[in-house]
Formats: sequence, structure tokens, C-alpha cells
Amino acid sequence: MTVVSCPIDERHVNPLFEVFDGGDLILSSYRDVEDDHTTLQIFLPDPSDATRAVEALVAAGHIVGVELHPAVGSIPDEDWKLAYRKHFKIDVVSPRLAIVPEWEIGSFKPAPGQKTLILDPGMAFGTGQHATTRACLNFIDRLAAEDADRSFLDVGCGSGILAIAAVLEGFRAVKGFDIDPDAVQNANENAARNGLSLDFFRGDLSGSSRLNDVIPLSPAERFAADVVAANVLGPILIRFAKEIVALVKPDGKLILSGILDELYPEVAAAYAALGFVEIDSELIGEWRTGLFKCRAPS
Repeated sequence: MTVVSCPIDERHVNPLFEVFDGGDLILSSYRDVEDDHTTLQIFLPDPSDATRAVEALVAAGHIVGVELHPAVGSIPDEDWKLAYRKHFKIDVVSPRLAIVPEWEIGSFKPAPGQKTLILDPGMAFGTGQHATTRACLNFIDRLAAEDADRSFLDVGCGSGILAIAAVLEGFRAVKGFDIDPDAVQNANENAARNGLSLDFFRGDLSGSSRLNDVIPLSPAERFAADVVAANVLGPILIRFAKEIVALVKPDGKLILSGILDELYPEVAAAYAALGFVEIDSELIGEWRTGLFKCRAPS
């Protein structure tokens, strides 16, 4: 198996995924938690695609303002599909919740009262170990401890980790959506791994998608939730602020993540203009996640 790879600063990973245009090429990344470095990878069954993969990576780097120097190598065919597994470890989020890789479930014993979220992220974003996902999980855990008798909606669900965590922590009427069909499939598979049947669907915040099987999301009551989590990217949160706040029920809470710290004031200002005030925020590395609520009318 041919692989095109290059090291990358962790803060550029999400922007690169957003702008990468490789056609049928699939971009993935992993962070080595022991050496604390991140690598982008494109696995290629056909070695002749290597030049195209290198060019696509370099082009994406130029868009986000980073110079990439991809290298072409090879790995045994039997290893590449499972290579990400060695970088995904058991993660105890709180006394209430632990994230456990499916292949590690036999080696983990939860504490009394602790829920176990069984996960195989595949190629979808969301293992709980990225700063943005971890902060979202922390806020979900906090909100569940306060009052879990609330509905929950996961905007850009990826692996489904946030919605599944919400169910395990006691939230009701939990849904999640993503525009990527592979992410929706992976989320549904992860729900099944946990013995859950959740409503993960393809959805588009723009409300005007022409893609097959995509639900254009309008501010309809059937999609509104008491708690909404949107772990995407800062620029996307700003662009679709009106659409996202329309998904939050009156007196509801909103978790916004995927935001580099320097962009956070701009994101917070966009939502303040729509009547949402920050309750709290959490900074992990260079990523800040905010918890908001609708400002009471004066």
C-alpha cells in the first residue's frame, strides 16, 4: 500500500480537512500522543495516484497558509486500515464517562456508575482525544450532571461520539447529522456498538443542498433541541450562525467548538449579535470551546 504523508501543526488539521480537494482521495490524520506530533496521510491502493495526492496536499496547504512537504512511502497492505488504532487509547473523561476503543473493551473495567462509550472512529473525526472533542465532552458531562432530562442535537456529528455520550449520560431525544455520508454511516455503526438506536442523518445547514439524501435544515421545531453541540470550524460557525441558533430551543444551551483561540472573540461576537451570551469557555492547547445560552429578553 502506497502512502503519502507529511507532518503538520495540530492547529492546521481542521482547516486543511475543510479545504482539501482530492476528488476520490481520502485524507486522514493521526496525533501520536506519546511523541506529541500530528501526521497527515493519504493511503493509495494505486501507486500512480501518488503525484496527484502530493499536489492536492500542497494545494490545500497553500490555501490555509502553510507550506507542506509530503513524502511518498509504502506500508504492508494488512496494516494500513488499522494503523490508526495504535494512536487511539482508553480515555476516562470523568467519573461518569469513559471512551474505550472497541478493540480495548476487554481490558477496561469501569468504575461504579461510570458509563463506557465503545468507539471505532474509522475515518470519521471524533475520538475524544482532540482538544475540541474533549472540551465538548466536558461540557456535556457538566450539563448532564445538572439536568439530563433534555433533548440533544449534534451538528456535524463525525463519529457520533458527542451524541452517543449524551445518550449514555442520560439525555433524551438525541439526534445528530453530518453532510458526509461516511460519517453518518460510522456514527450509526458506533451507536450500534453501544446497543443504541440513534437518529443520525445527512443534513445541510445551508438549507439548499442539491445532494441526494440530504435534509436541508430549516428552523423547524422537529430539529430544535434543548442542548446543541456544534464542533466544526470557527469560520463555519460564523457563516452559519443564524442557522445554528435556530436549532436551539428557547432557554436552551449551545456548545460551540473547533475554534482557534485567536478567532474565538469573533465567533462569540457573531452569536452575541443573535442573542446568545457566553456562560463559560474552556481552552485546551490552541483550541477554545464555549458554552452559551440565549440571553433573556430585557
